[in-house]
Amino acid sequence: MLDFGRFRPYCLSRTNIHLLSLNIKLSKAKVLLFAIFEKAKGDFNLMIDDTSDHSRRSEILHASFFACKAIWFYHTFSYFLVASYYFWRMTVAVNTRFLLPNKLEGIGWYTFEVIKRMVEAHPEDEFIFFFDRAYDERFIFADNIKPVVVYPQARHPILWYLWFEWGLPSAIRKAKPDVFLSTDSYCSLSANVKTLMVTHDIAHIHFPEQIPNLVRRYYDYFVPKFLKRADLIATISQFCKADIEKHYQIPSEKIFVAHNGCRDNFSAISEEEKQNIKNKYSDGQDYFFYVGAVHPRKNLVRLIQAFNLFKKQTDTTVKLLIGGRMAWQTGDIHTAYQSADCREDITFLGYLPEEDLPKVLSASLALTYVSLFEGFGLPILEAMYAETAVICSNTSSMPEVAAEAAILVDPYQPQEVADAMQKIWRQPALRQILIEKGKEQRQQFNWGFTAQRLYEGLKKLANA
Repeated sequence: MLDFGRFRPYCLSRTNIHLLSLNIKLSKAKVLLFAIFEKAKGDFNLMIDDTSDHSRRSEILHASFFACKAIWFYHTFSYFLVASYYFWRMTVAVNTRFLLPNKLEGIGWYTFEVIKRMVEAHPEDEFIFFFDRAYDERFIFADNIKPVVVYPQARHPILWYLWFEWGLPSAIRKAKPDVFLSTDSYCSLSANVKTLMVTHDIAHIHFPEQIPNLVRRYYDYFVPKFLKRADLIATISQFCKADIEKHYQIPSEKIFVAHNGCRDNFSAISEEEKQNIKNKYSDGQDYFFYVGAVHPRKNLVRLIQAFNLFKKQTDTTVKLLIGGRMAWQTGDIHTAYQSADCREDITFLGYLPEEDLPKVLSASLALTYVSLFEGFGLPILEAMYAETAVICSNTSSMPEVAAEAAILVDPYQPQEVADAMQKIWRQPALRQILIEKGKEQRQQFNWGFTAQRLYEGLKKLANA
């Protein structure tokens, strides 16, 4: 049996479980080969005793020669497999600063879902997670993860710079990874490591006025440098890929698409559960639902105006629930809310508990996601898995994600959004058609495929 201790001192860890399995299989093959050899040796001794049977002698010599070659091949091939296993394994450094317990949003969920699958699918590789604060043990998915805390906490442009250009390069020099994966649209300009960066959108180009001044200046200066520095760039939609190529003249061959997927806890719920959710969140009434961060680009001012029009034109008890944290520049949203005649039917839920969010989405009449701009629009896909209808914008990436499984509207026209709400409310058959189309459309997006695409990109860089 092969002595794996010659290769690595931690050979019995969970990371090398596949090697142990291989060792067992090779050992069984070895036993079989030696049995053949012993049989051939016995026949050879008989041959020595009876030299008169020349044909039998030739047959036995041939079998002995075959057994010797097979044993030689066994040793050569098994040592080659073990050696190649260690030479081809990767050490992958990952930017995991958005893995925050009970605070996961778009980029955080992308990082969580992709990296968890990648780590579990490749126990032969080592993953170094770089956090910017004390981490939660729930994010250490397997034994082949080494968590490292890098300071300072990066939640401000100046601290972003210090983390990516001072703290992170120092940590990477110590860790010596083969590749670095950054899933938050930033990367290090100073770190000497092959880098795959995931870019989710370049919204700051399209809506600079909606971004705080210092943050905008940071993006304007650093984003072009990040895109040029990264060795490979993954984007979450074909729209985003084309947008980057257009505005930053990045070669197309440097960019590939790795779509978002949907978390496993988004699924349809029973009618009884739907009523329980309505009793809890909407006084037992039907409702439209928005989920996401609350800031100007999400277009909640016009959504509230559209809902106000819908209420005036239908005189229903339907409500509007808004789920998500208050982000920035929310003053106009509060003003729109206070100005709405139906404000008693509009509820800001804040950040919903993870166990409730899929149920609130599934129990809604429809997701109303009329954002002005998205790199993907993950709530659209989540609504398809939760099996509710979708009303979304006809801009940026959203038609790519929704296709025919949604009512597409002009997000700048509140009346058009209100008309779509009326269609959903008045036409249950149309709502069901959209749900069925959503079941088909959602098959194009899954986290497993995304994780595999990113892993292939990392492997390409490691082998370059």
